[in-house]
Amino acid sequence: MTSEEIIKGLRDRDPRRIARAISLVEENDPLADEILSSLDDSLIDAAMVLGITGPPGAGKSTLTDRIIANYRLQDKRVGVIAIDPSSPVSGGAILGDRIRMMGHALDNDVVVRSMAARGRLGGLCAAAGAAVRILAGSGCSVIIIETVGVGQSEMDIIRLADITALVLAPGLGDDIQAMKAGLLEVADLLIVNKADCAGTDTLAMDMESIVRGGTGMDMNRAKVFKTVASEGKGIEELLAAIESVDSSHRKTGERRLRRDRAYDLEVLDWALEMIRPSLIEKIRKGVHDRKGAPRLQAAKLLEQR
Repeated sequence: MTSEEIIKGLRDRDPRRIARAISLVEENDPLADEILSSLDDSLIDAAMVLGITGPPGAGKSTLTDRIIANYRLQDKRVGVIAIDPSSPVSGGAILGDRIRMMGHALDNDVVVRSMAARGRLGGLCAAAGAAVRILAGSGCSVIIIETVGVGQSEMDIIRLADITALVLAPGLGDDIQAMKAGLLEVADLLIVNKADCAGTDTLAMDMESIVRGGTGMDMNRAKVFKTVASEGKGIEELLAAIESVDSSHRKTGERRLRRDRAYDLEVLDWALEMIRPSLIEKIRKGVHDRKGAPRLQAAKLLEQR
């Protein structure tokens, strides 16, 4: 498949070509540069990127599925990047959020891509930013990034998302840890899912208390919502809030500031990805002495470049 065929496929919204383009980026294939350079910047600028994060068991995938369904009722084309844990053997994604969203499998205007976290603490693989651009360039006006949800260090989500939603559920035992991890301090929307379960009101009050008493946070921005994603309850109100936050961020310039920061950090990420292979090769060939502090050896390794 040539780059011209893939580029035409993106413009024609061909799911196979979209998938191939993302794979080329993940594989660091030389064709990826040509494909990324061909994307329509106006489509990328217009798209809204929603990050959904939270601990395992909070119902993120079910919530994402409902959000997709509601956006499709609005005739919006939706892209989904589901960041999964990686297999320690193959490095591939092992949860397969695509399976949990099979209700949209026959809809060509819903593009779901599972990507492997590949061990990054932030939960986002290096190619996620490029995948966002590819989806936007293929006409997705809404792009959802659902994070891996296997730990408390998912802060990278705020780098790519225009809007971040933190999803918690009562009774999981992870709510306090998530608060300590700082996710509450960076989220634009706080969601108590499975709101038909005992403990919902307590969790919601705890979240609202932290919002009111937190520091370094826009108190008028973060709001708490209750949803029962499995029954579709609270989804319309949540989408209205998402649209309101997006509109506000565009008007105030907050969205531009976030995207500029994300761009700079993504450039740094790619630079690190590009020098990693040569560093690994030098280490394996034993060009350094295996004595002394590894930090000092790392400094010497960099001086050799």
